[in-house]
Formats: sequence, structure tokens, C-alpha cells
Amino acid sequence: DVRLDLENAIVNRGLVIDYEAFVGDMLNRTADDVGAERQIYTRADTLQFCSAILSRRTMEADPVNLAFCPYIVFAYEEANAEGTIHVGYRRLPEAGNEESRGALFEVNALLDEIVREAVGH
Repeated sequence: DVRLDLENAIVNRGLVIDYEAFVGDMLNRTADDVGAERQIYTRADTLQFCSAILSRRTMEADPVNLAFCPYIVFAYEEANAEGTIHVGYRRLPEAGNEESRGALFEVNALLDEIVREAVGH
């Protein structure tokens, strides 16, 4: 449900999810191959997307900001704490010149807004 709420919070803003990573599934699937001794997640997913407006603004301010696209939000449930869902985002460092810092601040605000909407805050 929470993952769907994250998806809706992104899509309802007219943004397109470019990629979904099922990190928890990958870790569970490869556990024997790497000699893992415990399951970390019951489920752990990331959703990746960009905003054409905000991405352009950040990259016009400083071309190195390309490194921050796509944006990532995530949801996971730890195997040893079933029933508790963690939701968050990869916070971008507000670095560079003033214009860059301002644009990256806007991206962080968008990510925070999406996550808060998904969890009902």
C-alpha cells in the first residue's frame, strides 16, 4: 500500500517513474550466492524519476548536478521488524553556487512533499 501511495504521489504531480528497483528481492534472490546469513528486508523498493523543470533548473545552475538525476524515493520493511514501513528519499546536497543551492533545495522540498504525502502527513 505504501509503495502504491509513493507511486501515486509522484504520478499525480505529472512526473513519470523511469525505473523501479526491487532491491529487497535482489538481495533475497542472491543471498545464497554471497553467503548471506540473514534476510535484511521483507520488501525494499526504490522508485526513480525526474522533473524536467527542476532538473533543467539544477543543471543550468551547474552542469555537474547531472549526478543527482534521477531522484530516488524508497520504501522498505525490515525482516526483523515486520509491520513497520520506512519511507524516505535520497537527499541531495545543496551545493555549488547560490543558484545551484536554491535549485537543489527545491528538489529536496519536492521529494519531502512526495514522501510526506505517501505517509499521510
